[in-house]
Parts: sequence; structure tokens; C-alpha cells
Amino acid sequence: MISKIIIFIVLFIAWLYVLTVFKRKKLEFFYFLIGSIGTFLFSFIALRNLLTKILTTLTCFITGMIGNALGLFKAYTSHSILFIENTEGPISLYVDFECGGVIEILVFISLVWFFAVYKVKEKLLISLAGIVWIIASNIIRLFSICLIINKFGNESYYVAHTIIGRLIFYTLSIILYFYVFTRAQIRKQRVGEFGYDNEDGK
Repeated sequence: MISKIIIFIVLFIAWLYVLTVFKRKKLEFFYFLIGSIGTFLFSFIALRNLLTKILTTLTCFITGMIGNALGLFKAYTSHSILFIENTEGPISLYVDFECGGVIEILVFISLVWFFAVYKVKEKLLISLAGIVWIIASNIIRLFSICLIINKFGNESYYVAHTIIGRLIFYTLSIILYFYVFTRAQIRKQRVGEFGYDNEDGK
């Protein structure tokens, strides 16, 4: 255990040193690439278990609260389980690591903090907004899966979970990434009169 912690610290210090080299040499692409990857990996290793517990519990609780209010399904938050009843018999849906959105949140934050377009205050606000968006996207995905199973039976589980649920989540993720990264990059680096916003009446 101690040896793993030592290795982690040594690699973390080496990563920070490499970043300072890229920064001094003004190698912005490599600074962004190595910085984002390193931030994700180190934060994932250090925070995975804690974030998984928090996010799965929170996601299960909110989704279950909505489902219970509509009389569609119930949540057993302590076990991170959504219990869905339908005409074919009850089925339980376990809200696990994948459903919690840990990877998606850490990837998003890692990219934002090494994305040169934003200032520090903007990065903080965007990170918080992105976390809320990703959690909400997961809740919408889970609710959609449970709703389909409730209405169409247990045989619809595969289609609901593997296809429809993922399409909903990834569509919402693409919207987030477009506004945070693609649109912002174009707005900050305007070429001539081209841009998303018509400023000063132009």
C-alpha cells in the first residue's frame, strides 16, 4: 500500500515537472494533452471510490424520487437499486459505477481546466455547470430506461439500456461539449466577420 502511494506521488511530481517544461517552451498542444490526461488519471485513481459512492447514491435517489412521484418505480438508495414493476413482473436496475458518470465528469473537468480559451473563474463555473449537466443527463437516461421497462415489459430492457439510454446520454453530452469547447473556440478566435454571435450589429 505504502509503495503504491510513493509511486503515485513520484509520478505526480514528474507529471507536474513535464507540464512546467511544456509551459515554458510554449508547447500548448502538448500542455493541453498531457495536462488533461494526467489530471484525469490521477484524479480517477485518487477519487474513484469516493465519487462512485456519492454519484451513484445521488443519481439513484433523485431518479427514484421522480419515479416514485409518478408511480412508475421505486428506489432503494442504500443499495443503489431502482425497483421497476410492470405487467410481466418486477425487475431491479442496479445503479453502478457506469451509471454514476464518474468517468464522464472527470474527463470533462480535466479538459476544461487545460482548455486555454477560458479564465480561471470561467473554468470553475463551467466545471460546476458541467457536473450538474452530466448528473442530470444520467438521471434522464435512467428515468427513460425505467419508463420503457415499466411500459413495455422486461424484454425491453436490452433496447432501453443499451441503445436508447446511451443515445440519450451521448446526445446530451455532445450538446454540452459543443457549447463548452467547439462554440467557445470559434467565438474566441473569430476570423473576419465569422462567428456565432452578431456583435455590434454586424
